[in-house]
Amino acid sequence: MANLKEIKTRIGGVQKTRQITSAMKLVSGAKMSRAVANATAAMPYQQQLSAVLQRVGEAAGESVDNPLLKSHPEVKRVLIAVLTTDRGLCGGFNNQLLRQLVTRRQELKGQNLDVDIVVFGRKAQDFLRNRNVPVLDATINYGRTDKMDLVRPFAELAETGFVEGTYDEVWLAYNHYVNTITQEPTFQKVLPLEMDAAEAEASGGDDMLEMTFEPSPAALLDSLLPLYLRTLILQAFLETEAGEHAARMTAMDNATRNASDIIGALTLEYNRARQAAITTQIIEIVSGAEALEG
Repeated sequence: MANLKEIKTRIGGVQKTRQITSAMKLVSGAKMSRAVANATAAMPYQQQLSAVLQRVGEAAGESVDNPLLKSHPEVKRVLIAVLTTDRGLCGGFNNQLLRQLVTRRQELKGQNLDVDIVVFGRKAQDFLRNRNVPVLDATINYGRTDKMDLVRPFAELAETGFVEGTYDEVWLAYNHYVNTITQEPTFQKVLPLEMDAAEAEASGGDDMLEMTFEPSPAALLDSLLPLYLRTLILQAFLETEAGEHAARMTAMDNATRNASDIIGALTLEYNRARQAAITTQIIEIVSGAEALEG
């Protein structure tokens, strides 16, 4: 059994750790509230834009000839952008996604496809480097960067590469924010673009078909499709940020609870050791008194 001093030192150390994890939980909770509000506020805009594009596309009919909507005859090369965090202490938030990314890459390579990976976040960079997975480009320490300053360069790379035929498909790999407890690793194909007919029907698509467009529906699509691509990428960044803070808050809450359990166990051990030491001292005193009397 450890002596009293060692146990007391361990209790003090765990108490300091609990203070840190508790403070980090509060900070992550505050950041999560803002991040979730941003992600939630952006979702209706993306859905409405998708509905508008679908209705305009129906109005344009056969005149639609935008390259962002055209699937390539054969898929030979794929671009994947993976969105992770720069910092850890957020449970399995990054590792679950990255393990699935490696698996997906192996599957695509098994189909004789070339795969280029663009990384956002230090965790993805380190994970892939340790597994000798080549990376086309990496952006780290981007937490304080305005999201659109991240979205525009990648959207331009994806759009140019797809239109020129460098890439036949473009995917986003990120954690979809479901709620505080759940963030789902998600692989979303963003090119070629697909318009959701269900959203158009829900928004009253038949009324739009009776409208007269100026400029033409096809020209309108040419302007709106790049914007829609950027909204898809932006939503992935917003959900990644919300999921990061939610995962970190949950991890720090669990760490705080575990620290409290450890402190309780160590306190019990300390009291038992202290009681045993007192009992030993009493026995020694009694034994010494009896020896003097004898």
